[in-house]
Amino acid sequence: MKYLVYASLIISGASVAQEAPNYAISATNAAKTLLTDITNTGNGLIAVGKHGTVIKSTSGDSWQQAELVPTQVLLTAVDFSNENNGWACGHDATIINTTDGGVNWQLQQALPELDKPCLDILFEDDLKGFAVGAYGMFYQTTDGGQHWQKRFLDSLLFSDDRDYLNDLKENDPQGYEAETASILPHFNRIEKTDNGLMLVGEMGLMARSIDDGQTWQRIEEVYLGSFFAVASDSTQEIVAGLRGNVFAKQSGEKQWQHFENVKTATINNIINYNNKQWLMLANSGVIFHLQDGLLTHEQLADGKAILDGVILDNRLIMATEDGIKVKELTP
Repeated sequence: MKYLVYASLIISGASVAQEAPNYAISATNAAKTLLTDITNTGNGLIAVGKHGTVIKSTSGDSWQQAELVPTQVLLTAVDFSNENNGWACGHDATIINTTDGGVNWQLQQALPELDKPCLDILFEDDLKGFAVGAYGMFYQTTDGGQHWQKRFLDSLLFSDDRDYLNDLKENDPQGYEAETASILPHFNRIEKTDNGLMLVGEMGLMARSIDDGQTWQRIEEVYLGSFFAVASDSTQEIVAGLRGNVFAKQSGEKQWQHFENVKTATINNIINYNNKQWLMLANSGVIFHLQDGLLTHEQLADGKAILDGVILDNRLIMATEDGIKVKELTP
């Protein structure tokens, strides 16, 4: 998720290693700092971003920074299973959670020795969740994050890589362990769709699980660049990513349609508006609109990367590289 930010911060935001949790840096105007993700909890909005920033709002007009956030890493994703229980993840494979709607947060995991960011987090309910990230990072929990199980999804390897790893496993166990830490592509986003869980990432990766994440199968590649966004409804699935590349597949069909696009802004997220059109939030202040098979775009004046957004009362409330931005929508 969020190519512009990750390209510059996946290394530099390789956050300061922490022996004990340091609390998030208090910002003078936290709603104007780099924000990477935003969600509607059902009882308000939560956005996350730089230096462990977590901000809350009931309407999207005024924002308050959460004070007790036990990390200073770049937070990259946030998800709530209900209005009280939420999780956020970020650099150093950090995962934090709240049980009071985002007022207080607890540290569930921080692994600075990995030097890898978590890039997305998804909870299906209060107990079952997934955290994914760089170089095939995949963690799963069945107890609300009290324990996170690390998994290596070997089913997503290319056949040549699988043969190579099998040989290493037999002849060089140490080499095998080292290779499994980086041989898989980045997992950029995980979403629940009408057809199961879907995972997209680097090198055109698309994968699906129809058994709640227990097993995964690759979907045949339609593009060799990175995907950062996936969305679906009962009629279609959409994937999008690097340089404005957008593909859609209608339900019951096997072929993906590639949309011609004059804009090459990388797409970070896809959201549905009024069950009529898809809004694709992109770098350089670009918003793509997909409706009735037609892809168009608009350009916001400030040109800032839009990393995520939610719709509330016909307003698009965006998490951007320059903080919260609000745009009125026409129903």
